[in-house]
Amino acid sequence: MKSASILALLSLVSLGMALLPASHAAKPGWATTNGTRFSIDSQTAYLAGTNSYWIGFLTSNTDVDSVLDHISTSGLKILRVWGFNDVTNKPSSGTVWFQYLSSSGSQINTGSNGLQRLDYVVQSAEKRGVKLIINFVNNWGDYGGMPAYVTAFGGTKESWYTNSAAQTQYRKYISAVVARYVNSSAIFAWELANESRCNGCSTDVIYNWATSTSAYIRSLDPSHMITLGDEGFGLPGATSYPYQTSEGVDFVKNLGIKDLDFGTFHLYPSSWSVSNSFGTAWVKDHAAACKKAGKPCLLEEYGVATDHCTVEKPWQQASLDLATQGMGGDMFWQWGDKLSTGQSPNDGNTVYYGSSDAQCLVGDHVKAMKQAP
Repeated sequence: MKSASILALLSLVSLGMALLPASHAAKPGWATTNGTRFSIDSQTAYLAGTNSYWIGFLTSNTDVDSVLDHISTSGLKILRVWGFNDVTNKPSSGTVWFQYLSSSGSQINTGSNGLQRLDYVVQSAEKRGVKLIINFVNNWGDYGGMPAYVTAFGGTKESWYTNSAAQTQYRKYISAVVARYVNSSAIFAWELANESRCNGCSTDVIYNWATSTSAYIRSLDPSHMITLGDEGFGLPGATSYPYQTSEGVDFVKNLGIKDLDFGTFHLYPSSWSVSNSFGTAWVKDHAAACKKAGKPCLLEEYGVATDHCTVEKPWQQASLDLATQGMGGDMFWQWGDKLSTGQSPNDGNTVYYGSSDAQCLVGDHVKAMKQAP
C-alpha cells in the first residue's frame, strides 16, 4: 500500500508540473516569474530598466551596441523597445519600416531596412545580458499603431479590437516577430500593445481581446513571458481619472487573465491632470492588486518634463520599498544617449547617459536595489 501511495503521489506531482504555466519553466539565462517577483537565470531580485522606442529604428550597428553597452554597464536589466513600425505608404529607401498595412494586401518587411534592424537589437542585447520587452502595436499614431490599421481596414480605434481584418493582420505580424526570437534569451516578455485604450467601451472589449491574443501568443511561444502593456487604469483605491474605467481598462480584471504573467502600469501625472504626489499611492495600490493576484507588477513607464530626480526618485523608492509586496521592478521613460548622428530623441522626459539625472535615477537606484530584500 505504501508503494502504491508513493507512486500515486509521484504521478500527481508529475501531472502538477505539467500543468504549471509554461512561462515559469525557466531556461538557462531566461527571465521568468517567481511569485510576485522576477527571476533571471534562477536569480530572483527587484529589477530596474528603461525604455527606448527608437533603438530598433537605428541604422548603425555601432550606435545600437554603444547604447546597449551603456545600459548594461549602468546595471539596468530590462529595456522596452517598439516591436512595431507600421506604415500605410511605403517610404523611400533608407527609411526603416516593419509593416505596410493595406486592405488590398499588407506586407511585413523582413529586409535590411525592416525587421533585420530589430534582429540586430535582439542579438546585441543577448550578448550583453539585457532583457527586452517587445510590443506589437501602439494605441497611438506614432509609428503607425492602431490608427494605421484603421486607415487600412476601416472602423475606429475603439472597434480595432473586434475588427476581424485588422486582428487577422495583427496576428500575422505577431507570428512573424515571435518566430524570429522564440529561442532568444534576450526576450523578457512579449507585450500586446503600448497603452491599449478603448474610450467609452465596456471593459470586456479589452479583456476579451487580451485573453484571446495572449493565448495565441502562448500557442506560438510557450516559454517567454507575456504582458499587456497598459497604463494600469481602472483600480480600486481612489476616484480620480486614472482609477476609473472610462478608457475601457480594468487593471484588476485584466490581471486575472491566465496567459498574462505580470501586470504593467505607467505614471504620467501631468498628462492625467493629477499632482506629482499622486505617484506614491498609485504605486502602492497597484502593488496591492498584484500581491493579491500573485503576479509581479512592473512600473513600466514613468516620467516628468522637469526636475526628474526630485519628482521621480520618490516613485522609485515607493516601488523598491514594495519589492516583496507585489512590485517586481520599474523602468523610467526614457533612455537618452549620444549617437553618431547626435543626441537620441528628447521628449522632455529623457534621461541622458552620464547626466546628473542619470546618476540619481540609475546609479543611485541600482545601488539601493542591491540593498533591497
